[in-house]
Amino acid sequence: MSILLIARQRDMRPYKDEMLKCDPNVEVEVWPDVKHKDRVTMAVAWKHPEGVLGGFKNLRAVSSLGAGVEHLLRDSSIPEGVVLTRVVPPSLISDMSDYLISALLNIVRNTYKFAENQRKGVWEPMLAMPKRELTVGVMGLGEIGRQCAVDIAAAGFPVTGWSRSKRDIEGVETFSAGEMDAFLGRTNVLVSLLPLTESTRDLMDLGVFKRLKKPSYVMNVGRGLQLVDEDLIYALHAGVVEGAVLDVFREEPLPESHPFWSNRRVVVTPHIASVSDPAETAVMLLDHYKRLMSGMAPSVVVDAARGY
Repeated sequence: MSILLIARQRDMRPYKDEMLKCDPNVEVEVWPDVKHKDRVTMAVAWKHPEGVLGGFKNLRAVSSLGAGVEHLLRDSSIPEGVVLTRVVPPSLISDMSDYLISALLNIVRNTYKFAENQRKGVWEPMLAMPKRELTVGVMGLGEIGRQCAVDIAAAGFPVTGWSRSKRDIEGVETFSAGEMDAFLGRTNVLVSLLPLTESTRDLMDLGVFKRLKKPSYVMNVGRGLQLVDEDLIYALHAGVVEGAVLDVFREEPLPESHPFWSNRRVVVTPHIASVSDPAETAVMLLDHYKRLMSGMAPSVVVDAARGY
């Protein structure tokens, strides 16, 4: 029996190497070079070509390479009864915290403005904004969002959190689904760490931006389809939002003609806020696989109805 690693835009060989370091006896194949399709019992996928997983008749489980699972849920070729799972290595969480805190510090220290002034040759001293004056609102308080909220609070920023159900997090003022207005009214920097579901698709629109506390900023590190691009562009132009830091997009790679590239108020990074570390990920994937081969369910099972 074997594990199949499959992705369109990521080199999966480092994950294979790390899995073999952990267990030299495990059989691992990397798509598209699959010699024994009938031996594949578990697949590990990241933005894989839709339809390809339907060709493995002995497939029993599919794991996402990270926390997001929408690429699995929308693939109707995955046979009914196949278990869906995911992995959230510790570095995936710490990297996300580092990315967000770095972006926040760049805002309060005016780093983005100084970089623009340097390109223009402009000498313009600007004082740092006190961190206490910039409340960070984290949408999505799951495994990653919860820790990011705690870390951002520890860095000295006031933090609010919003999730479908009420969460208790020390040092973070939290709100549930029905309290969106109160959450937005207390938030300067809106951070999305939500999974992509029907209820979160296009969630960040002009109506949401207008309800944020001034000055307001947007950071999307969740899913590109949660942000209405034209609404953000309008909000930036109209002064509703001061700036945005975006790591995920509706179309990736971001097209060269997209106005985000040329907007001086937008910072674009190419979906690198946090990436699954091969060594940590290998350990978690092998745990899923060994549990599966022992007749047990993986330690994390995706709820298709919820979308995560």
